[in-house]
Amino acid sequence: MKTVLHKAEERGYADHGWLKAYYSFSFANYYNPANINFGALRVLNDDTIDAGKGFGTHPHDNMEIITIPLSGEIEHKDSMGNSGVISEGEIQVMSAGTGIQHSEFNKNQKEELKVLQIWIFSNQKNVEPRYDQISLKSIEKENELFQILSPNKDDEGVWIHQDAWFHLGNLRKDWNGEYRLKGKNHGVYLFVINGKISIGNHELFKRDSIEITETDNFKIEALSDSRILIMEVPMLIN
Repeated sequence: MKTVLHKAEERGYADHGWLKAYYSFSFANYYNPANINFGALRVLNDDTIDAGKGFGTHPHDNMEIITIPLSGEIEHKDSMGNSGVISEGEIQVMSAGTGIQHSEFNKNQKEELKVLQIWIFSNQKNVEPRYDQISLKSIEKENELFQILSPNKDDEGVWIHQDAWFHLGNLRKDWNGEYRLKGKNHGVYLFVINGKISIGNHELFKRDSIEITETDNFKIEALSDSRILIMEVPMLIN
């Protein structure tokens, strides 16, 4: 098993006043030629957005875009006619395909919003744009790694145009478990939302991440109550 640990404080950072963003991969004015992407995973932004502020209408194409609020609510509008609010405990996905435009704002006028913005390279070019949003409450489990995203329309969670699987884990201290990869030539990018875990000889704290490749499975131990996001993606992209 090959691993590469990324400490939270080593990420790129931008302070725009209303937006404070940590970048796991090169993005906007943060550029690290050694850290452009992890296989099909192109963007993992950890954003804090001030009350009432947000991103005005802007375009995307040929990318799978996943939004996971960690606290607060996002008000969303797009060129497909979708309009609504994504809250903590939900996940949103957009297949940008041939092209979409959308805006995102913190709905709350008094409290900040914390959100993960994730981009995955699509395995199909110029698909018809699509939107989906679901609550995770019906599939969320404690002390288990539960699936929130896959390439299969009939599976639990949302689906995307890519051979990728995402799992969340709400783990109690001393939990031990194993993750088995679904695909060949895949890797895992694991992100610690909160808490402290160990993988192999690595200890990971809040907002640390680790790249895991060249293995079919790996073990995880929760050293405190923890919340983790596991992103399994193809390492070879077209």
